[in-house]
Amino acid sequence: MRLQLSDKIMLFRFVNAIYYRFFSITIVLGAMVMFLLFSACSHREKALGKAITERDSLPILDTRGVTSLISDSGVTRYRIHTEEWLVFDRKDPPHWAFERGVYLEKFDSIFQVEASIKADTAYYYNKDELWKLMGHVDIKNLKGERFSTELLYWNQREQRIYSDRFIRIEQPDRIITGRGFESNQQMTVYKIHKPEGVFYIDEEALAGDSLQTDSIN
Repeated sequence: MRLQLSDKIMLFRFVNAIYYRFFSITIVLGAMVMFLLFSACSHREKALGKAITERDSLPILDTRGVTSLISDSGVTRYRIHTEEWLVFDRKDPPHWAFERGVYLEKFDSIFQVEASIKADTAYYYNKDELWKLMGHVDIKNLKGERFSTELLYWNQREQRIYSDRFIRIEQPDRIITGRGFESNQQMTVYKIHKPEGVFYIDEEALAGDSLQTDSIN
């Protein structure tokens, strides 16, 4: 049977439509399979990357052997020296870490040292302007007094230094001990919340390396 030209054209269009429909379905199915495989691989890569790298735990700054001047309101107020200075900007709360010790000097308006602070470990919480000093904490003020404790907080915003631990204060003529301490930033006006004793020093005591003891209630 011979087909008319019009019949041939209609048959060609029918076969062509079936072919393109089948080809389109194949492309769609292939694209879906590739998408699913890519998504699965993508998820695996993200999980692996997150396990290896935690941005929150990494310091934005890691500096060794630092001696630096720090200004307050445009005026140089502090000089800091440390063997290791880490800055964590994503931690909660953000802070600076000095885990290998720190030595800090505070200047007055004419750049005389008002106080010096040394600690085995220190953390500075910049949003709260709060220092946390730990370990062997040693402080000296302009009056020549020396303060020793194992934990000390310095709130720069409130201009206050305080501790709830045992503290020892060496003055030129005596040594005072107690628990709980509060002072101004210059360490010149202070009080001990629970005094434990006062040890007076005189020339004979210094010569004989002995102390006379008086108690405080």
